[in-house]
Amino acid sequence: MTDLNELTVGVLGGTGAQGKGLALRWAAAGLTVVIGSRDAERAGAAAAELREAAGVDTISGASNADCAARADVVLLAVPWEGHAELVESLRDPLAGKIVVDCVNPLGFDKQGPYALPVPEGSAAQQAAALLPDSRVTAAFHHVSAVLLADLSIERVELDVLVLGDDRDATDLVRALADTVPGFRGVYGGRLRNAHQVEAFTANLIAINRRYKAHAGLRITDV
Repeated sequence: MTDLNELTVGVLGGTGAQGKGLALRWAAAGLTVVIGSRDAERAGAAAAELREAAGVDTISGASNADCAARADVVLLAVPWEGHAELVESLRDPLAGKIVVDCVNPLGFDKQGPYALPVPEGSAAQQAAALLPDSRVTAAFHHVSAVLLADLSIERVELDVLVLGDDRDATDLVRALADTVPGFRGVYGGRLRNAHQVEAFTANLIAINRRYKAHAGLRITDV
């Protein structure tokens, strides 16, 4: 497997809570990270904040297009509403790269969160359809941004389900998950099964609201 320390990890949506939290943990683990945003200055400000928090100089900010071009592995952590438009606009710079989609298509009403229908089946499948020359995987749907952002919490104990049709790509993304103390990357099936993983986030949000927790998942007997 490729040495992760030789790769640059891009985080599209790195100024949002989930992307920012993962970027922080990866930078703290010694990886080179580029945060992407529609506003390069905003990305630069977020990167400066994370450099100070992690005590490293291996994280930088860029526009979404520059982030996609510079990175070897790219995490999609953008709002569902802008998912298709952004992904389609980055088809060329993402060609040949491993793309990790962690977007959860959810709606919210007075009864709480619920899964939204996606014509392609899931956000990850939509990304795969829009990025025919990329190696699309799905992972990091159920991580707590609150826990990730607090480096005084040394270990975040949960399993990260990684889905995809490319064995080498899913193995690398599982290894990427393993760089965060407490995380364990677990193969979760083909990309066609991403819908129920994305949709389960609605259940997890409901659990965390009821119990005032930051719960994740653990897979037993593996």
